[in-house]
Amino acid sequence: MGAPRIIKVDPLRPERDRLAEVVDVLRGGGIVAFPTETVYGLGASVARVDAVAKIFRAKGRPQDNPLIVHIAAFDQLHEIAVVDSHIVDKLAEVWPGPVTVVLKRRRVPDAVTAGRNTVAVRMPGHPVALALIELLGEPVAAPSANRAGKPSPTAAQHVVEDLNGDVDLVVDGGETFFGVESTIVDLTQETPILLRPGPLTVEELERVFGPVKVPDFARGLSEAEAALAPGMKYRHYAPEKPLLVVTTDIVAAASTLVGRGLTPCIYWVGPEGPPRVDGARVMVLGRDPYEVARNLYGGLRMLDKEECDVGLFPAIEEKGIGLAIMNRVRKASRGSPGLL
Repeated sequence: MGAPRIIKVDPLRPERDRLAEVVDVLRGGGIVAFPTETVYGLGASVARVDAVAKIFRAKGRPQDNPLIVHIAAFDQLHEIAVVDSHIVDKLAEVWPGPVTVVLKRRRVPDAVTAGRNTVAVRMPGHPVALALIELLGEPVAAPSANRAGKPSPTAAQHVVEDLNGDVDLVVDGGETFFGVESTIVDLTQETPILLRPGPLTVEELERVFGPVKVPDFARGLSEAEAALAPGMKYRHYAPEKPLLVVTTDIVAAASTLVGRGLTPCIYWVGPEGPPRVDGARVMVLGRDPYEVARNLYGGLRMLDKEECDVGLFPAIEEKGIGLAIMNRVRKASRGSPGLL
């Protein structure tokens, strides 16, 4: 397969005639990268098991890691999941939006759910994603459009860099809105369980669903035994170069590494101006957590392009979207050598 065809669309008012070309590819069993409000997804028609298999091959994704089913209307939800009116009313408060829920499955291929009796489903809050699913007339199964384990794509160019000839078509809708993947919450338990933090915060979840359990693996402190949903198991979001989470003075940590003959790259977050450290590089991610989230994966990708040996990321407060940021950074740093 050669380089993918790229179709540019208006991210807020996507041109239906251009999306019709995308729909033709999906109906023909192809796989397509498209923007959501979180990251770019790599989609296939949920009814095309052959196309779903292409997603796993293109990403190098483990077969026991399920996909998220994206829908555009509540009638599609009832086709794929067992859900009562009480839950539907709650979902109407957060959908369309960056939250995925795990429910008991109804009619979904095993290839999508990794053979589990549950299904992860969301209604994306991006005009392009919604219009595409509406035009297709059926749900789309889609993980992030990157090689398994690498930083997720927040721009069409990231998809091309990662997948190139392994994707049939890329819908270029500009940069994504949030920059980190959707929040995932398991609603099959009496008390909902956070499986992956994201743009919809725990505080916002609890206003809708009541108390929510936050296990250690949702903070990135451990690995889940089973992948009930994406992002729970395996190393994720990681650059090729080592990434270290720094809980002490990041400037002192950088100076220590410089003294050992290494060139560190400091990720700088917060309202203050960035420091200057002789022998180190500084990459400013943002002044507030939402800006940091939008720039996070682009920053992790830049680490492999910069002339530095190791990335240093400061531990930030795990409130709001800060929990999602620390989840991603901890998973990205897992397996990096202890250089400090």
